[in-house]
Amino acid sequence: MRRHLILASLLVCWVSPAVAEEKPTYADFETNDVCAECHTDIAAQYEQSVMSKSFTHKWDEVEYYELALPHSGKDEKVAGIKGGCMGCHSPLAFITGDIPPKRPAENTRANDGVSCDLCHSITGMEGDVPFNFNFKVDGKGPKQGTREGVSSGGEHEIAVNPFLETAEFCGVCHNEKDPYDQWVKATQLEWKESPQGKAGIVCQDCHMPPAESNPAPGGDGKVHADTRQHLFNGSHDNAKLKGSIEVLIHTTTPKAKAGDTATFMATVTNAKAGHMIPSGSAEERVVWLDVVAVDAAGKKYPLAVDPKGFENEDMTIASADALAYQDLGELQGIKDFKGLERDGQVPAGDRIFRLPYLDPKGRMTVAQWNTASFGPDYRLAPLEAKNETYTWILPRGVNGPVTVTATVYYSRLVSSVADHLDIPKEEWAAVEVSSNSVTLNIPKK
Repeated sequence: MRRHLILASLLVCWVSPAVAEEKPTYADFETNDVCAECHTDIAAQYEQSVMSKSFTHKWDEVEYYELALPHSGKDEKVAGIKGGCMGCHSPLAFITGDIPPKRPAENTRANDGVSCDLCHSITGMEGDVPFNFNFKVDGKGPKQGTREGVSSGGEHEIAVNPFLETAEFCGVCHNEKDPYDQWVKATQLEWKESPQGKAGIVCQDCHMPPAESNPAPGGDGKVHADTRQHLFNGSHDNAKLKGSIEVLIHTTTPKAKAGDTATFMATVTNAKAGHMIPSGSAEERVVWLDVVAVDAAGKKYPLAVDPKGFENEDMTIASADALAYQDLGELQGIKDFKGLERDGQVPAGDRIFRLPYLDPKGRMTVAQWNTASFGPDYRLAPLEAKNETYTWILPRGVNGPVTVTATVYYSRLVSSVADHLDIPKEEWAAVEVSSNSVTLNIPKK
């Protein structure tokens, strides 16, 4: 039996796959359509997830073909990303040597992305830490599964493999070190230190919850009480985002009147995720807290967060004037490129929960492979709460009651970057995650 081994070391995985014996081919792996003939419901769930679009997703396509791939030919330091990006976005293209693969419009097998058979051909990982696609894969062997005593009715062999039930199985792609030796993705590592991780709640428990169903109704499958649902729902699923962060706001000056200084405190909590929020491609994500007062006449008063005074805090407070992402000009060959609005659609003065990724020149970047250092990590850790305060001098003549609302928003991509690269709005539109209000009953004079 041929064994195809993808090694873990940073030097190897950013340059080329190390393959034992003969190189695998696309034909070694079944297409998703073949799997769907028996696993109908599981396949339908998978098709609705962004996992199935890991290569064809518009932003991922633009990021690779218009930014990463050109950059790989300009800078030897990052040359390995030509193939390295595909290690997790189109693993079959990567391990078969189809690098760079043709664009999604060409409809090649690269479009399979993180395919059914890829995941169910992973036998383990190389090394002790999962990262940079250090999986071991055997496309010619039995299909890897987790349930004892089941049969495919002769369609294929099944091997029971506990590795598929571990967080490390996910970590082989959801942890990543870039060419500058920076952990630009560390979702599994974050989980390992989380309360959920310490309690044994693994990635699959949230993103592949067990439910009663038949995993293979198109074959001779049987109903099981705990069939893993292949939802893979995360930040690209609005329903998953809703309530992942909770916000509550109160006032410490409930009797304030016009002309007085009113103070408010918003408590923002990562209530659900067993990793940081945002996590994964955190350089692209924007999570912010917006606080607005509205008087009885409907007039709006945006409130700016009170600074806390930590180093480089300005990177976590939205500014209408701050520019960033200047390295896009270098990646795209745009002369005298001044950069883009750092915070995009976020209103000035709002608190941003982010980890700034900095390029070799110390400028904020959305190119994770071009990240040489980081700014302040002001994200929300699992079950962590942060208090944000606001100070507002109530205007003379303000009409009460005044309602002050705190809202947490999540965007999958900085809007200014999306505009610059012509990314569809549905991929970066702000999603309301949580909201809460407090009312000031301002007495009439």
